[in-house]
Order: sequence, then C-alpha cells, then structure tokens
Amino acid sequence: MKEMLFMLADLWMIFAGFFYGWKFIRRYNNYLLGLEWIIIATSGSNFLAWSLLGGDPGSFLYSIAYFFDAFSRSVGITLILVMGLMRVTHRYKPTLAVDIGVFALATAAGLYLQQFRGHELHVGPATFYVIVNALTTLFLAYFVGRLWKIGAKGLAIGAGLATAAATAIALMYDFFPIPDDDYRTTFYILALTTWGCQLFVYFHAYRALRNHNVAAAVEPAGNEQTVAHAHVHEH
Repeated sequence: MKEMLFMLADLWMIFAGFFYGWKFIRRYNNYLLGLEWIIIATSGSNFLAWSLLGGDPGSFLYSIAYFFDAFSRSVGITLILVMGLMRVTHRYKPTLAVDIGVFALATAAGLYLQQFRGHELHVGPATFYVIVNALTTLFLAYFVGRLWKIGAKGLAIGAGLATAAATAIALMYDFFPIPDDDYRTTFYILALTTWGCQLFVYFHAYRALRNHNVAAAVEPAGNEQTVAHAHVHEH
C-alpha cells in the first residue's frame, strides 16, 4: 500500500510539474517558473524510474536524482521561485541574460553539492537548505498576503498551507526524520504530495494575481490569450 501511495504521489508531482510548467511558458511567457516546474517534473520522473529499478544508491539515476534535488532546494524553489512570482507582485521581468544566469547558478549549486551525496547528515548543506527555505517562506507569506488583499482568500489559504507544509518537509528532510520509516517511503509520500500541491496552487495563485493586475490596468494583457479572454468577458 505504501509503495502504491508513493507512486501516486510522485505521479501527481510529475503531472503538476509538466502540465503547469508548460502553462507558465505558453500562457504567461514565464520561463523562470515554467522551466523550474518542468525540471521538478523531470526530477520526479527520474526518481520514479530509480525507485522502480530497485533504488540502488550506487546507480547513475541516483546521482541524477541527487543533482535535481540539490538544484531545486538550493536555487530552484528559492531564488528562481521568488523571481518568477515577482512578475505579478512587482511587475519584474528579468532579461534573458538573468534567466540564463540564474539557471546556470542553480546548475553549479547542484553540481557542487554532489560532494555531500550520501545518507549521513551533512550539517552545513542541511542548514543552508533550511535557511534559504526560510527566506523564501518570508516572501511567500507576502505573496499570500497579496492574494488575500485582492479577495482570493481560498487561494491565499491554499498557498499558505502548501508553504507551511513545504517548510515542515524541509525541516524533516535532514533534521527530523520519521522514526522507523523504511527507505523513507512515508516521508517521500508526504514530500511528493506537498511539492505537487505547491506546483498546483502557486500556478493558480499566480494566475489570480495576473488576472487582477490586468483587470486593474496595472499590467497589459499582452499576448497572453487566457488572461486577455478573461478580461474581455468581464466587459
């Protein structure tokens, strides 16, 4: 049963990453969030393949899984997430050079952190992950406040709960493992479900803020078809 729940949780995260990542790119031209969502989905696909093939920590697939994990925990679902969401909170649109640079930074971080690969606790990297998660959570609390302010209270609650759950997962990841959790299966069921919910709810929250900005005429609709159509129907 636990193995089935693990697979379902991973498939949920994979779906959310690919589906909403493509929507970020196709509808909103947001490559920061779109590519990061797709990278998370790719990571989930690799993790599923690794698990189905026996979960050997010495395999090449495990090395890939560790790289993707470090990529997203260090820069992806921290700096890249914040910069991507700032498109609707601060109308911030980075240049192509900045987009490339931040993904290069995440790649370098993922490669550098490979040296800490293993099951034993490395306090330095683990502490770094918790600190950058905490800093990101501060911005996400502001993001939730913006949602509440525009009347999207359901999304604000959903984003708040997903963020709180992700923070708990970040603490559990290294410092507070679940006792007697064989192969960390229970942890990964909780983690993959939480991460999938983050991808889902942050997309819908982004869309709500974007639609609000367009309706308030503080942002042009541009070529974003879904928002433009929504704006037309409002009138």
